[in-house]
Amino acid sequence: MKHRGVKALWPLCLEIAQRRRRGAPAVALATPGGALDWRAGHGYALQGDWDAEATQQFALLKPLLDLPSEGPPWAIGQLGQSLDGFVATESGDANFVNGQQVLVHLHRLRALCDAVLIGAGTAAIDNPQLTTRRVSGPNAVRVVLDPGLRVPPAARLFNDDLAPTLLVCDAARKAEAAARLGADRVLAMPRLGDTSFDLAALQASLHGRGLRVLFVEGGGITVSRFIAQGRLDRLHLSVAPVLIGGGRPGLALPRAATMKDALRPDCRTFALGGDMLWDLALR
Repeated sequence: MKHRGVKALWPLCLEIAQRRRRGAPAVALATPGGALDWRAGHGYALQGDWDAEATQQFALLKPLLDLPSEGPPWAIGQLGQSLDGFVATESGDANFVNGQQVLVHLHRLRALCDAVLIGAGTAAIDNPQLTTRRVSGPNAVRVVLDPGLRVPPAARLFNDDLAPTLLVCDAARKAEAAARLGADRVLAMPRLGDTSFDLAALQASLHGRGLRVLFVEGGGITVSRFIAQGRLDRLHLSVAPVLIGGGRPGLALPRAATMKDALRPDCRTFALGGDMLWDLALR
């Protein structure tokens, strides 16, 4: 008997996400390609014969798939880095730190979440699309954190019409941002000091727009701020077998005074091609 693979699993994952967005309760699912069981208190489980790749993929995505249709804001972050802790060279070249399997996984996270968020630096340097072009599935709403309006209005995110895009800016720049992009695309938020938004307030505002499950895709500063403010539920940290020797660092967190004060989250590891993905449970 032929074991079912990721090709059969992925449509079931998309259906789970679609049901969550509609507010429908979790139920067992079955298609001609495969089936998933569901039990209260245990969440989803594979049913039948699945191959090793599908079994690993399901285990990696299960915390996201098990989210209920109602609840508080929830966020998962992603960061890809070298063995020596850099996400890009000094010039900003990050193409590609990680391999193809990590890139496909990133696109899967985009498809399963309600919104995908990046910081102004990533948007300005990479000029990304943030779409799901490597997998089937819907494009998430795109959110750009840009307090000082660094990202040029000509950026692809604001002009390609592939998915809705929200610009989050400082309240003092709201009128200027609205003149650039239109008031319906601007979300003005309070800031904590001079460096960061109040991310709890931001998540609450996105939740009010129906965007409860957030994918914080980068860069390192943005992911670090979500962790520092206690707003990230999980982090997928992908480490590539490459040594850059210097460049743009990944995580930058408040320093622990002693080792007993260091953050030690529950974790799992998954091999994705030549990369190792660390799934860290932060909340």
